[in-house]
Amino acid sequence: MSLNRRLLSVVIASALSVSACANVHSSADKSETAQVTSARVANTEYQANKNSKYAAPDILDLSASQQAAMIAKGELSSEELISTYLQRIALLDSNGPRVQSVLSLNPNALAEAKMRDLQVKNGEILGRLHGIPVLVKDNVETSELPTTAGAIALKDNMTGRDAPIIAKLKAEGAIILGKTNLSQWANFRSNDSVSGWSAIGGQTRNPHSLDRTPCGSSSGSGAAIAAQLASLAIGTETNGSIICPTAMNGIAGVKPTVGLLSRSRIVPISVTQDTAGPMTRSIEDAALMLSVMAGSDAADPYTEEADNKKEDYVGALKQSLKGKRLGVMKSVQSEHPAIIKAFESSLSELESQGVELVVIDEFSTPEGFWGKALDLLLIEFKHELNLYLADAAPQVKHRDLASLIAFNNENEREFAIFDQSLFLQAQEKDGYNEEYQEIRRFLAEATRTNGIDKLLADYEVDALVMPSQTPAFLIDPVYGDSFAGGFAGAGWLAAIAGYPQVSVPMGEMKGLPINLSFIGAKWDEATLLNFAYQYEQKTKAIIKPTFANGAFDHKRFKEAMRPMKQ
Repeated sequence: MSLNRRLLSVVIASALSVSACANVHSSADKSETAQVTSARVANTEYQANKNSKYAAPDILDLSASQQAAMIAKGELSSEELISTYLQRIALLDSNGPRVQSVLSLNPNALAEAKMRDLQVKNGEILGRLHGIPVLVKDNVETSELPTTAGAIALKDNMTGRDAPIIAKLKAEGAIILGKTNLSQWANFRSNDSVSGWSAIGGQTRNPHSLDRTPCGSSSGSGAAIAAQLASLAIGTETNGSIICPTAMNGIAGVKPTVGLLSRSRIVPISVTQDTAGPMTRSIEDAALMLSVMAGSDAADPYTEEADNKKEDYVGALKQSLKGKRLGVMKSVQSEHPAIIKAFESSLSELESQGVELVVIDEFSTPEGFWGKALDLLLIEFKHELNLYLADAAPQVKHRDLASLIAFNNENEREFAIFDQSLFLQAQEKDGYNEEYQEIRRFLAEATRTNGIDKLLADYEVDALVMPSQTPAFLIDPVYGDSFAGGFAGAGWLAAIAGYPQVSVPMGEMKGLPINLSFIGAKWDEATLLNFAYQYEQKTKAIIKPTFANGAFDHKRFKEAMRPMKQ
């Protein structure tokens, strides 16, 4: 589903953090009109800066939950909301700064919005997301648009089907606004890829600084939500592909327990690690999306327990943190003073809410871990992708990995930035044999029994906390992703274990967002979401992007970049 770069020797982690700027959440006792007024006030500083032409209209500063409540009351029309987002996509994504996060748009979105508005007038509210637009990573099938994974070989993959998670969103009244760009094949094609690039969508850019990466592979979903191009977005993750773009774009995101959400009709990488998840501007919206999408699917055996394990994640928010215990992963906090300072400030805030902090100085993996982690993905990718391609749209000509490799070899655009080394390695694998079963047992023991489960038990903590990742690095089509600032967090641990992780804005480092992450036990999303929600409500640290072209244009640096005035 989606793999963040550089799993080969070091797997990337992502986390949550909260950036420092006005947040638009209003208290529950305010009327919807007062909420709009609050949003307008919060937006004043942003409107005043030099990028005011890119400032979001007031209704886009509201959460999806607030927007849905207004639509249900007839105080806001879905048509108005979707029209505003479409105008903003035209202004920022395909023109202006050219973020290039949206790959395709649903041509029926406005007509569907008008139908939702008519249903409101008739007292027919479909559900909690009635009239709310959602952007979907383009490896998840929706009936309106082709599902390409960013690859030319799948450009005609118009299945006319909805993935089960999409069907659940629609049942609650959501409208699919369009598809988002991604790191092609969810970043599982080359060792030297560039996150956010696909042959179909080109390069997605980070709206906080357009010369920097949005990370991947859910690149377009992360950048689009940061740029306020939709109310909600879906990402997918195999290893870091929700958490890293969540962190580097400075938004909220959830990588759920593998098996909580169906993976049917999603272009796969790994049957043991793949999952979809919410990418939003608030933890409450993420909790709402997760509540809607969670559930069992007979076509996905991993979800057998989901109906019994899922919760009303919104209802589980707002629980006191007093007496809760967090394991502080100091060893993965990075060496950057700004990140460490923001992390320490975050810990102090959590402590002020009654959380007991327990320092965990060290955690290591067994010998051979990283090689086996990659081997697992190579084996599963070949098997699962071949199954998906066999059931793709009739127009798709390439029905297995070998055929894709041959196609790419003949296509100049596919090789314009990087090769297909991971495809070639996967093609050499044999399948689900005894060696594969042993690798699975080894990794489960390392990341679960002797990993997260052991840390939670030994230190008697409810969850683990750490920075998500370092800030966004420069886009580099010559050398590929660099992670020049190093790594932070341990998202790889949750990813390989198949356990949940929640990321929330934490602060900023020289104008770039950084995030804070919570990792917990299997099926324990509610606990992690509540930690993140309570933290978010106190700090309100999300920052809005400036769409600066780079350091020469960024308000923090541009004066220093010029010669000193004599």
